[in-house]
Amino acid sequence: MHKFHNICHTEKVSKYCLLFSFEGGGKVLKLYVIRHAETEWNAQQRMQGWKDSPLTEKGKKQAALLHDRFRTVPFTAAYCSPSDRTKETAQIVLGQRHVPIYFDERLREIYLGDWEGKTIAEIAQSDEQNHYHFYHDPDAYKPMIGETFFDVQRRAVATIQHIAENHSEGHILIVTHGMVIRTLLVYWKQQTLAELWKNSRVYGTSVTIVSFDGEKWNMECESDISHLESELTHL
Repeated sequence: MHKFHNICHTEKVSKYCLLFSFEGGGKVLKLYVIRHAETEWNAQQRMQGWKDSPLTEKGKKQAALLHDRFRTVPFTAAYCSPSDRTKETAQIVLGQRHVPIYFDERLREIYLGDWEGKTIAEIAQSDEQNHYHFYHDPDAYKPMIGETFFDVQRRAVATIQHIAENHSEGHILIVTHGMVIRTLLVYWKQQTLAELWKNSRVYGTSVTIVSFDGEKWNMECESDISHLESELTHL
């Protein structure tokens, strides 16, 4: 059904690589960036990071509705985090279509160290200062074990750069995670990471569409969930 490819990247990307441009000749590349559907740990308010939990029945319904929304979009490729929750979401969204899927480690969720598997309430009690910084002062969030938001943005933007270098036009599906998408939103909107939480909520299967004409990015749609019924939304 799908061709699967693993992409392993170990090179470090300079912060100056966050600004890039490509020459183009009237061609347009369009990226459809979605968050995975709801998982069991999402429903339990547990931090996942690099750990995983399966999609809930609600999550599978979310992905099925996104499949219907994208039925007529002629995707030429898909890029996906290697986490099971993103893989399952991508496979439901694409269905029986013959679209190559590239698994890229740089699309993984933020690594959260020993927070992973704990509830938000437990973290607020056991690691009060970092919990505060995570949600209220992103620039100050510097965990002893784990990634900063800049770490995530650096690898996420490097992935977008890689895609733009390898696809001058066409429709590309990207299936990733909430924090990855939040760091990309502030990048595309030319905001600072201090504004990470000021943008739209990134619900399960929310859709952000950006186009690239070879010179600049244009955001056409931000964290849209118009395909979901109200009872199927979940942060």
